[in-house]
Amino acid sequence: MRWSNLSAHTDDGSLPDRAAPAASPLPLALPGATVRTFDTPGFAGMTFYEVRAKSLINRVPSASRVPFEWTVNPYRGCSHACTYCLAGDTPILLADGSTRPLAQIRPGDSVMGTMGAGAHRRYVPTTVLDHWATSKPAFRVTLTDGTRLVSSGDHRFLTDRGWRHVSPTEPHLPALAVGDLMFGVGHFAEPPKESPDYQTGFLCGLLRGDAAGSGAARDGDAWIRADGYLDDVSLADALRWPDMPTPDWYRGFLAGAYGAVGRTDRLAVVFETVDQAYLRRITEALAHLGMASRTPAPASLRAASLSRSSLPGSSPSGARASLPVGRVETERHLEAALRFRHMTGASQLPLDASGVGVRTARRLAVADIEDLGLTLPLFDISTGTGDFIADGVVSHNCFARNTHTYLDFDAGNDFDTRIVVKVNAGELIRRELANPRWSGAPIAMGTNVDVYQRAEGRYRLMPEILAALRDHANPFSILTKGTLILRDLELLQQAAEVTTVGLAVSVGFVDETVWRAAEPGTPSPRRRLDMIRRLTDAGFPVSVLMAPILPGLTDTDESIGETVAAIASAGATSVTPLALHLRPGAREWYAAWIGKEYPQLRPRYRELFGNGSYMPRAYQDEIGARVRMAARRHGLHRPEAAEARRVTSTEPRRERESQQLTLL
Repeated sequence: MRWSNLSAHTDDGSLPDRAAPAASPLPLALPGATVRTFDTPGFAGMTFYEVRAKSLINRVPSASRVPFEWTVNPYRGCSHACTYCLAGDTPILLADGSTRPLAQIRPGDSVMGTMGAGAHRRYVPTTVLDHWATSKPAFRVTLTDGTRLVSSGDHRFLTDRGWRHVSPTEPHLPALAVGDLMFGVGHFAEPPKESPDYQTGFLCGLLRGDAAGSGAARDGDAWIRADGYLDDVSLADALRWPDMPTPDWYRGFLAGAYGAVGRTDRLAVVFETVDQAYLRRITEALAHLGMASRTPAPASLRAASLSRSSLPGSSPSGARASLPVGRVETERHLEAALRFRHMTGASQLPLDASGVGVRTARRLAVADIEDLGLTLPLFDISTGTGDFIADGVVSHNCFARNTHTYLDFDAGNDFDTRIVVKVNAGELIRRELANPRWSGAPIAMGTNVDVYQRAEGRYRLMPEILAALRDHANPFSILTKGTLILRDLELLQQAAEVTTVGLAVSVGFVDETVWRAAEPGTPSPRRRLDMIRRLTDAGFPVSVLMAPILPGLTDTDESIGETVAAIASAGATSVTPLALHLRPGAREWYAAWIGKEYPQLRPRYRELFGNGSYMPRAYQDEIGARVRMAARRHGLHRPEAAEARRVTSTEPRRERESQQLTLL
């Protein structure tokens, strides 16, 4: 059973102050377990399950690529409250251009996400990894274009000032503000209703277009729809041009016209036919629905092949064969492509948006942020890119949730509101370190959930753990984003006097636009540099992982020099460069957008990656040499490979693989 290494904690009266027993049950029965809630605002709605663990030092699976073998995790779940949730009816952009309510998204679905940074951020298909539901106080964000998004206060959106929380509970977190510009295409158009006018317009567009169309087979989805519509609409009504077309008729007409003579050319929707009057109707319909179009000069292209049998009373096909082919096309950007698809309901309209640039506009400015005063059911997903498109704007998701399901909690609300606390962590690690069979191997902390999360401020488990490691002179390392680590500086200094203590902070570059792509959700380079400064001012050595380094983008002498200078100024003791690692999917996208934006780099990327995911040793050595030169200029020592991540001279497992940082 997954709880086999945990046992119930009986109430012995040694509770943190202001704690009260609660009645919320565990997912699995643990007789006598102590369940706590706290009345402080920071822990509102959260439940803490205090358990007495049977073991604390855990071996990392041998298949893992991390450069350590043993970890300690005194908590399961995270009280940082990084819950990024939206209302269930929020439309999510799928990779094929259609939308689906967030509540109906499932793991395995292909949605649209983004990759890159700043002017180089691009749309790219990505896979949904997880989906969960929760209940949170709700806020409504309204944009200038009328987009309305209902989310939790901790939800993040991409703006011109970076990722911003709607209404963060932590004062140090960046907050969304009126006037911020969001990134995306804006509010998705409402799909059409298949009213009688829509059906009539659809049939008119399809049948009249087919009369002078491309000769396509009449067995596609459009013709299947037409068969159904003809049960309710007469052929005479379908072929009649209405005197006063309604919006529904225009929507249907364009969907039918696309089925007859339409195609896509990248992001543009293109209509081609020899029937100029028909094309004028298409232009009229697009304009009525607020979609701009252009009409290139006609050319006698494929006129003969476009000739089809005509409707009764029309000119013979032979007379049409010599006519020039007219063309009408929509604007060539993603917003226009999506608006056409969503407004018309044109089925089987392919979307080729991979690599398209992500943009912002004044109409995407935040106009209002309103606390609804309600606790509502909300939903969230995690994706391969770490984001998704929610009602037309780029929205962030959370990653560190799946491990919570190991404890038979769900990965959504439970991750944020049900925190398992191993209250006996201090005594347990002391006993395990004293075991004659323990080898004294290095222990890594903060590798699953943050050991300095907010709950640590109340339970204070880390001082006991650090004291035990100090007393047994056992080497260890800590990875954290929490400034609470400064509370334990004295213990860390004492431990460093008797054993090796490793603290590593990742600072790949100081360009904030690149940071938002490589490490969204982490503290900014400025904040991390400030943490390094405070730790080193207290006398503690801090290693910096300069990661990831992006070939052709952040591996220039200027970028390396600027980053190393900032790291040196913060007081770091060493810097270790780590090269980019591209997983399948990311590798393909990189090839696409580099070929478009930086074609001169394509040969270099082929040389570096080939058909694999890792950089060759030669490139790593080259980067290492250039970083060493920069470090030497700024008085920084660059350690041997992987030194910043290990806490003894013992070589880490899978050294070659660990020398490259995964970007995604």
